Amino acid sequence: MRILLIGHGRMGRLVEALAPAHGCEIAGIVTSRSGASAIAGESAAGADVAVDFSLPGAVMANLEQMAARRLNAVIGTTGWQADEAAARALAERAGIGVIASANFSIGMTIFRAVVEEAARLFGAQADAGAWIHETHHAQKKDAPSGTALMLKSAMERAGYARPIDVAATRVGAVPGTHVVGFDSPAETVTLTHVVRDRAVFAHGALEAAKWIKGRRGWFTVQDMIGR
Repeated sequence: MRILLIGHGRMGRLVEALAPAHGCEIAGIVTSRSGASAIAGESAAGADVAVDFSLPGAVMANLEQMAARRLNAVIGTTGWQADEAAARALAERAGIGVIASANFSIGMTIFRAVVEEAARLFGAQADAGAWIHETHHAQKKDAPSGTALMLKSAMERAGYARPIDVAATRVGAVPGTHVVGFDSPAETVTLTHVVRDRAVFAHGALEAAKWIKGRRGWFTVQDMIGR
């Protein structure tokens, strides 16, 4: 299993380091210096899947190059979701497989399912308010996080129709903490997901790379774990 790694920051380096443990080999590395055009270069030759942990503004240009090579992709970059409709259309035209998520943690995928059910139940309680608070390291550029926005959308789709307050904190070296809360006049319920080691995202992305090989269409981690 040969991977073209796009982006060589903190997450890209983790994917590179952990690839052998998943039976994967890094076929080449594309950085911001080399640009999206490098995806068409020799470094991409023989790659089975591309794993993109680059920058929000680079995702569409990267995907265009992947589509031109008919190269399936894992997209773990956050902050680009406003372009998702265009990205889906591009992948469909090219006939490639893409699995995209703001969070490749399997625990977060299960957490999201729990949050959806809680939102469905609390949505029927007229006096219950809801909020999301996320905390990440000071270097994280997007706020609120893509995961927080993903959770908010999941709650809304589950039937929670009232406003959901979303807050973000950027401090220190926190890998990622998400708290979802529901509050009524007499009680409060909170659900919390804490990442202790950001390697969990790299492990999930590598499993996603193996899963997306040979598939066609647009997928999420929920599809990968069969939910």
